[in-house]
Amino acid sequence: MQLKIETSKRIELVDITSQVQEEVSKSEIAEGICLISTRHTTAGIIINENESGLKEDILDLLNKLVPAGAGYRHDRIDNNADSHLKAVLLGASEALPVSAGKLELGMWQRIFFAEMDGPRSRTVNVTLLKA
Repeated sequence: MQLKIETSKRIELVDITSQVQEEVSKSEIAEGICLISTRHTTAGIIINENESGLKEDILDLLNKLVPAGAGYRHDRIDNNADSHLKAVLLGASEALPVSAGKLELGMWQRIFFAEMDGPRSRTVNVTLLKA
């Protein structure tokens, strides 16, 4: 299954939890594993809390760790090396247990598509494995 994501900023976190849970519900898999992944090399998938200050803190941290225009060699090609490097730090996938037909998330946990080189049209893969 694939989710289509439209991002609106160069760097942003998009909460996709509801869409992923909808795919889990449609699958009728009661017990198993849900793998959420992206094939984009300038994006990531993360799990964290959907609180506006924390989301800004995460993006600020990434920008401090990997600032744009810091003389990266890849910038000679398309000027987005910082986006690739940020994505390396985040990772391209997350795996979650499915129990009783629902994603096993903590009270405050949400699934985010992390855009590092937008705005763009993106795809997120949702793969379900039955236990």
